[in-house]
Amino acid sequence: MSEDTKRTYVTQPALPPLDEFVESLKIIWGNRILTNKGPFHKQFEQELADYLGVKYISLTANGTLALVTALQALRITGEVITTPYSFVASTHSLWWNNIKPVFVDIEPDTCNLDPEKIEAAITPQTTAILPVHVYGNPCNVHQIREIGEIYGLKVIYDACHTFGVTINNEPVLNFGDLSVMSFHATKTFTTFEGGAIVCHDEAMKKRIDFLINFGFAGETTVVAPGINSKMNEIQAAMGLLQLKHIDSYIEKRRRIASLYRERLNGIPGLRLLYDMPGVKHCYPYFPVFVDEEKYGMSRDALYEKLKQNNIYGRRYFYPLISQFPTYRGLESAQPGKMPRAEKTSGQVICLPVYPELNEDTLVKTITIIKDFE
Repeated sequence: MSEDTKRTYVTQPALPPLDEFVESLKIIWGNRILTNKGPFHKQFEQELADYLGVKYISLTANGTLALVTALQALRITGEVITTPYSFVASTHSLWWNNIKPVFVDIEPDTCNLDPEKIEAAITPQTTAILPVHVYGNPCNVHQIREIGEIYGLKVIYDACHTFGVTINNEPVLNFGDLSVMSFHATKTFTTFEGGAIVCHDEAMKKRIDFLINFGFAGETTVVAPGINSKMNEIQAAMGLLQLKHIDSYIEKRRRIASLYRERLNGIPGLRLLYDMPGVKHCYPYFPVFVDEEKYGMSRDALYEKLKQNNIYGRRYFYPLISQFPTYRGLESAQPGKMPRAEKTSGQVICLPVYPELNEDTLVKTITIIKDFE
């Protein structure tokens, strides 16, 4: 057994039965259509929209290209207000579009962009807000929408953690001008790599589809300087199979999260996130926040202790995006500007949560956290 097979990582992709996928591959081999909106692509796009409860969706090769393309689709320029507490792709997509990110602090309870901090960051150059539904917990979508309407700002949600998430039965993807998804191997729903852009009208759907295919609007007509960010047929075939199993995947994740909460609740110095009222969650990560003084061990010491036992948690999100060399020269990224995000980043560790996580490993993880001496 290799060393890697002994290790438990924070996530592991859930996959459909191999024989189901092989049957899809046989079809692809038979029709020789690999990309450019083949039959699997078209079918997956429709079935995914139906499952998620959205009107229009455009499939992409990955979530980062979806973010880059979404900003192009809305012709965003100047400055965009966003969060430092996310994966770097959120802000990299701005940088690749020559847009200046403006960071604001987060809410302590949800780890999401704090709407109360947005207005003070708006300047004449601000054109949009790019919030992230962190750990699948929806942002304050109503307050953010109101701010966007008052100041004439577009709202693009990084919804990469929110597969199937709803607020009072309304898909979270239906908020904002656009929402962007990721189907990376670490996500609740995966197509190996993959992503999507959700929009609300046919005209925008058409523009996005032009942009993800080099800007082609016909065989000889290019209407925009697009990019090649199309999803291929193998990814789409995988996506169709995953839709058949996703509800069971999410239920298994929910059970694991419930057990963590039951066993770790009330431990001094540990803060957990709980399901939000009226929200249907998808449990992409299980973060725990460590207060060293009250817990008796630092987050990093706990991280190393788990590693010594072959349990590889992740410090999502540490460091903050604003602390990376590319961005730390920005005025909004200066130390002390975002005390909540800085504190949270220094305390968070995400524990293993995925459908095939076995009970022995789960109990082992909990035991190490409860009795680390």
